[in-house]
Amino acid sequence: MADELLAFVAGEASGDLLAAPVVTALAARLPRAHFAGIAGDRMVAAGCEAWHHVRELSVRGFVEVIRELPRLVRLRAGLRARLLRERPAVFVGVDAPDFNLRLETQLRNAGIPTVHYVSPSIWAWRGHRIEKIRHAADRVLLIFPFEQKIYDAAGVAAEFVGHPLAAQIPMHPDPAAARLRLGISGPCVAVLPGSRRAEIEHNGPAFIASIELMATREPQLTFVVPVADPPLRARLEALLATRPRAQDRTRVVDGESHTCLEAADAVLVASGTATLEAALFKKPMVIAYRVPPVTAWIMRTLGYVPYVGLPNILAGEFVVPELLQEQATPEALAHAVFEQLNDEVGRRDLTARFAQMHESLRRDTPTLAAEAIIATIKR
Repeated sequence: MADELLAFVAGEASGDLLAAPVVTALAARLPRAHFAGIAGDRMVAAGCEAWHHVRELSVRGFVEVIRELPRLVRLRAGLRARLLRERPAVFVGVDAPDFNLRLETQLRNAGIPTVHYVSPSIWAWRGHRIEKIRHAADRVLLIFPFEQKIYDAAGVAAEFVGHPLAAQIPMHPDPAAARLRLGISGPCVAVLPGSRRAEIEHNGPAFIASIELMATREPQLTFVVPVADPPLRARLEALLATRPRAQDRTRVVDGESHTCLEAADAVLVASGTATLEAALFKKPMVIAYRVPPVTAWIMRTLGYVPYVGLPNILAGEFVVPELLQEQATPEALAHAVFEQLNDEVGRRDLTARFAQMHESLRRDTPTLAAEAIIATIKR
């Protein structure tokens, strides 16, 4: 595989996080290979050339995708033409199924081996997509153990490689050390309204207003808000400026989401990968999310499970509260966070449940994923 191209497409910040250690593991095994595609900052640091940045694909929700569809179609067509011209040894689509599965099918039909890393949520909604996956991917890399039975029953080649976050996040967090790194002391709440512009627009006002309510009730609380993307910082700071009491008690931190989660006594978090990160840090949390009404209606119509948060999905029950759409008022969010902060018995139970969850997900994911990708190339 000397000097061969291994192509990756990550669809958002979480895909960048997943793919970067796999690129590193592959580079160690294939020192003359070249990595390129749609990549984020972590993948670039690992040695993957970014033909496009992951931000160009970071669109969530039906309404938002429809608005961006012409641009995304042009981007995919250009990428497909380049990949068919350069003939990579393998194509690895990282999550982003609406973008990657069609591209994988076209590349596979042209004789290029394909791997899809992270199963779409076929167990939550749109289960028929397993047939699309069958035609798209030579192999699927699974990050949740319960998914293996679904793929085995369908006869689709797949293997559980663990969730890389379970290896990156310590089994026993150190909140005092994290607070020291952030330069804060005393009780702390981490607030994560989302990593995309649309999420900040929909979730940010209620999240920031809830900070003001909590700061008014408990003035000793400190709030930390990690910002995934520098352009989002200005929007968050503008929201805080409308709530002076919240602004006085809040630290906006560039990056450092794991440090903020480790430091926290409780977490207010938008649905997504961050909910799993909070669980792996063994934190009581409140999950909240708002999307455009049309998006919410479609998801409710097609959904199979009553949960949106990964901790609840993995547990198979509501172990932490979820406040969605019209339920996610500032008053309800503040009340729910205080309930999490003040429930010592619940905290101990959650810590034990999340420790079990952590163990079930922990594997040497980069090694297992790299080996599966190399096996796909050789096959």
